[in-house]
Amino acid sequence: MLILLPPSEGKTAAAKGHPFDLQELQFSELNPAREEVLTALAHISNSPDALAQLGVGASLAAEVERNTRLRDEPSAPAHTVYSGVLYDALGYRTMTATQKRKADAAVVVISALWGAIGFADSIPAYRLSMSVGLPETGKLASYWKKRLNETLDAHAEGHLLVDCRSSTYSAAWTPEPARTVVVNVFQERNGKRTVVSHFAKHTRGELARHLLTRRGKAPETPAALLKAAQEVWHAELVDGTARKAHALNIVLGE
Repeated sequence: MLILLPPSEGKTAAAKGHPFDLQELQFSELNPAREEVLTALAHISNSPDALAQLGVGASLAAEVERNTRLRDEPSAPAHTVYSGVLYDALGYRTMTATQKRKADAAVVVISALWGAIGFADSIPAYRLSMSVGLPETGKLASYWKKRLNETLDAHAEGHLLVDCRSSTYSAAWTPEPARTVVVNVFQERNGKRTVVSHFAKHTRGELARHLLTRRGKAPETPAALLKAAQEVWHAELVDGTARKAHALNIVLGE
């Protein structure tokens, strides 16, 4: 089983530590592309219209400025740098050593800067969304889609993929539908279901934690994933097609 996560918008910068080393990141074959995006990001972040180009407000000016010196910034494991609702719910810090090793092996984060990284990879805090287009690369979702397929298809071979990404990050890589389950979260009130964004992030984080900390064998099929989810939530499985992934729908009550 592999769990696909988006990065968090906000990130917790490492207070100390060595700068990142591309050669130590998982999926090293992506390093030439990572170098290109790093250079392009530093260039645009140093421009007068950097905030507008990166789609952020003035309150994030310091984070954008940090983009200009990422190669010298201290780094920390991705599970520490990425923060926010989903990652708080996943709760890596409170896992046992065995559970942490399982998470390090199972979690892949799809990133606008790195393409894809492992959960234990050391990275600096940065500010860049997959929805951004850089002059040197164009739209990052399209840029990475051309480069992630071969690498991630090979890494995912034989695994069930639990896809907890947002649509923005899903655009960068489309795994084989037959072994992919997209996680959706709904709230049901008075018999009516609505999509919930904040609770979706939280619930996807909780699902990831449940899958990584529960006893027993990791799910290997969509049906087994449904059974694992039903240990905690009301959940339903919508079968996929030749071109569309399966869907695990978690339904939250009032």
